[in-house]
Amino acid sequence: MTRIRELDALRGFAVGGIMLVNTWQHNAKEARNGVDWVIEALFQSRFYPIFSLLFGISFMLFLRGNSRWALLSRLFWLFCLGLVQHTFYEGEVLTDYAVYGAAVLLPASFLTGGLPVLLLGLGGLVWGLQVGGGALLIPGLFLIGMGLWRLSPSRSLLLPSFAVTALAGALLTAAWASQGGWILYSTAALAGAAAYSLGLLLALRPWLSAVLEPLGRMALTNYVTGTVVIVLATPLLNTDPTRWSVVALAAVTVAAQVLFSRWWLARFRYGPLEWIWRCLTWFRVVPNRLESGRDRNRPLPDPGVS
Repeated sequence: MTRIRELDALRGFAVGGIMLVNTWQHNAKEARNGVDWVIEALFQSRFYPIFSLLFGISFMLFLRGNSRWALLSRLFWLFCLGLVQHTFYEGEVLTDYAVYGAAVLLPASFLTGGLPVLLLGLGGLVWGLQVGGGALLIPGLFLIGMGLWRLSPSRSLLLPSFAVTALAGALLTAAWASQGGWILYSTAALAGAAAYSLGLLLALRPWLSAVLEPLGRMALTNYVTGTVVIVLATPLLNTDPTRWSVVALAAVTVAAQVLFSRWWLARFRYGPLEWIWRCLTWFRVVPNRLESGRDRNRPLPDPGVS
C-alpha cells in the first residue's frame, strides 16, 4: 500500500468523523445525556486536526509538480467554494483553509528542511491553544503536516507513537472530565486525534482501505454534501431528545457516501466538486470520465482537501 493511499484512507476516516461531530453540534442541547458525553469526550475536536494536518501534507504533494502560482489559484477557488457553502452553512472551514494556506503554508514552503517547519508548527499550535483554540489551531496543524511530510519519519515509530498518544489522550480526557477547562480539553483532543490517526495506520487492511479511500478521495464533495444533509435534517433532529438520531443520520449519510463514492470513482477520475475545483484552478475543462474500469491513465488521488 502506498503512502498516498494511506493518506486517502485517513482523510476518509476524518470526513466520517467530522460528519458525526457536525451533526451533533447542530443538535446539542443544554440537557446533556450519555450520547452527548461520549461524543464530546471521544469524538469532538478529534477529526478536524487530522484533516488539517493532511491539508499541510497535500500542500507539499501539490507543489511537487506545480508552481506556487497554481497553488494560489487553487486556494483562491477553494475560498470561493467556501463562500458558496457559507450561504447555507455558517460553520464551513473551507475559507479558513484557503486563507491560512496562503498566509502560512505558502511562506513556509520557502524554508528548507522539515525540522524548522515542524518546530514552527508546534509553536503555532501552542500559541493557538493559548489564545482560544478552534480555527486558530489550523495554521500550526498545517505546518506540522508539512514538516512531517518533509521529515518522512520511519514506520517503526508508529506503534510507540500510538502508545504514547493514546495514553496521553486517555489521561488528559480523564483530567478534563474531572477538572474542566478549554485548554485541557483541546490538548486532550489533539492527543486523541494523533492516537486515532496512528491507530488507523496500524490497523489499516485492504478491506478497510477499500471503504475509506473513496470517501477520502471525494472528501470535498462528501464534506459539502454532508453539511447539506445536516441543514435539511436539523428540524427533525431537534425533535429527538435522546440524540440517537444524530448517530443514525451520520451513519446512514457516511454509508451512502461510501457507496456513492465507490460507484462514482469507478467511472470518473475525480469527484464532482473535486473536478469543478480542478477545472477552476487550471481555467480549462479537465478530462474526468474514465474510458474503462482498467484505465491506465488514472492519476494519483488529487492533492488538496479532496
